[in-house]
Amino acid sequence: MKKSNATTLFLAGDVMTGRGIDQALPHHVDPVLFEPYVKNARTYLEMAERHSGDLPAEISYDYIWGDALEQLEQATPVVRIINLETAVTTSSSHSPEKDIHYRMHPQNISVLTRANIDVCILANNHVLDWGRPGLAETLIVLKEAGIKIAGAGIDQRSAAAPAIIKTSMGRLLIFGYAAPDAGVPAGWRAETGRAGISLLKNFGVDETQEVITHIESFREQGDRVIFSIHWGSNWGNHIPRSHRRFAHKLIDADVADIIYGHSSHHPKGIEMYKGRLILYGCGDLINDYEGIGGHETFHPDLSLLYFPQLSMPGRLISLKVAPMRIHRFSLQRADRADIQAIHGHLNKTCKKFNTSVDLLNNNLLQLEWQNKGRRG
Repeated sequence: MKKSNATTLFLAGDVMTGRGIDQALPHHVDPVLFEPYVKNARTYLEMAERHSGDLPAEISYDYIWGDALEQLEQATPVVRIINLETAVTTSSSHSPEKDIHYRMHPQNISVLTRANIDVCILANNHVLDWGRPGLAETLIVLKEAGIKIAGAGIDQRSAAAPAIIKTSMGRLLIFGYAAPDAGVPAGWRAETGRAGISLLKNFGVDETQEVITHIESFREQGDRVIFSIHWGSNWGNHIPRSHRRFAHKLIDADVADIIYGHSSHHPKGIEMYKGRLILYGCGDLINDYEGIGGHETFHPDLSLLYFPQLSMPGRLISLKVAPMRIHRFSLQRADRADIQAIHGHLNKTCKKFNTSVDLLNNNLLQLEWQNKGRRG
């Protein structure tokens, strides 16, 4: 395969197609829930309709992605990667360690293939919501759909292995990990002979070196690495020192070209470190939160599509971001007021990293940083 000098990727935060979304799609699981207050998944569908108006009687898989499909085609990313925070299963074995459980009917897998998703990150705090039977079915359904997986597997070895995509710039390795501070039960960690996810114990020196050594065992000359990490709380702009130190260590060791963080329900700050991109929190892309109040200051109805462009050495050439708005369970282009809101939010959260975002004429946002013009 002939190599090019640069390539564009698509990254997105949490995709939660369970609960209310699943109930709106052509196929749906039993709506029973085991949450403290909501016992039926259709309640989330009804709340969204009370808040935003009735949904169409028949919802297609295109409908959920809405305007994002056109945006994806315009950006022409060579790889499309999401964090899938939903078990794809009909399993009824809900995890007693969790209050919130997401699952999507396997026959709704077209909601992912319609957007040509290449890789699903599964190292997060929802993929085992319906137990190991639910994880096993999720792995099978995704594999049969031709979607690669990172961060979960039938044992520790498979969970820690990267998804490998061959592109015109060479191989792209995608590793998936999660951290306990994202609400992941310790018992979900994959072990020898036990299915689960790649779960860090902490961000200590020894564990960080173990991760570096593990990535080095796969990385070959010319490879590019995306390190996906599900970490931190759902709300708030604070970024722990341990997160920043861990991200820097991976870049210092030259084993990661993009740190792709998620867990927060809203976007967090963006850092450039030694020419490498660190996304501390991509925010949600798809969820069923319409009608749930309490966090309006974080603009939870706004989603972002991230389009980083990498050079051959793995350094960031540019990062363009497309703001979207979730309305009636569909991704729609954000209006001018929404764009101004997310523009201001990102600049506020990026300030501590000496980065900022500019608003372009086509309503995209573009990352700016010191020494942007220097390539290497």
